[in-house]
Amino acid sequence: MASLKSSFSFILLIALLAASSLVVASAGNFNQDFQITWGDGRAKILNNGELLTLSLDKASGSGFQSKNEYLFGKIDMQLKLVPGNSAGTVTAYYLSSKGSTWDEIDFEFLGNLSGDPYILHTNVFSQGKGNREQQFYLWFDPTADFHTYSILWNPQRIVFSVDGTPIREFKNQESNGVPFPKNQPMRIYSSLWNADDWATRGGLIKTDWSRAPFTASYRNFNANNACVSSNGASSCSSSSSQNSSSSASTSNAWLSEELDLTRQERLRWVQKNYMIYNYCTDAKRFPQGLPTECKS
Repeated sequence: MASLKSSFSFILLIALLAASSLVVASAGNFNQDFQITWGDGRAKILNNGELLTLSLDKASGSGFQSKNEYLFGKIDMQLKLVPGNSAGTVTAYYLSSKGSTWDEIDFEFLGNLSGDPYILHTNVFSQGKGNREQQFYLWFDPTADFHTYSILWNPQRIVFSVDGTPIREFKNQESNGVPFPKNQPMRIYSSLWNADDWATRGGLIKTDWSRAPFTASYRNFNANNACVSSNGASSCSSSSSQNSSSSASTSNAWLSEELDLTRQERLRWVQKNYMIYNYCTDAKRFPQGLPTECKS
């Protein structure tokens, strides 16, 4: 019996090690997937590409962007935000295309005084039009450890999630005349910058430069379930033609993914308890009537 138990323990250990290696293997490498775009040395890729840090001081912030463009995807990134007194700082993590009629899907983390919560600001731009802000507090300290911030973007919907919990869903309502991001490939961007003219309490609280440099950290980027767009061709199209129809439909299931009942309930929980601003309920801002997508 003892030998049986030890054999079972050994098998379990091997299984756990194999599972952990799979998790590590699925994480992206910042050297391969991203390039630092500004900051004059303030952005750093460390640990053989496993960690990226952005820093901000009085002279400059810093930023990076993905090497690939994506047209639909299920994209994860783990962030640990600026700790302590982060008032005046903004850590932006978003997808965006270029041009005057750009599309964009935004996470922005608005810093605050020590002990006061970060504000997670979200927005969706389609064909150059935004003004679709929803803001949230988080149910944890986003500076104490890494947390996963995810965007599901498929032809039917955009879902913002935090640690697997959906916080916002923006549905495709083109049938009601609302533009939806679906034609323009987008890169991933992130930056840490000073926005003390508006970021904290409408600009009343300024950045305390005596606490600089401010640093945000990134790890475990994952875009395994995403369509890389290059010269008008999509990696999803090529993989579908190469795979059998059953395996292709399984691997690309996220392209038609929607919120099941459990995740819909989680979404309602977040919006009831942690949402602090919703453009769809701001009648003063829209005296001519709320935007079309807010009425369904």
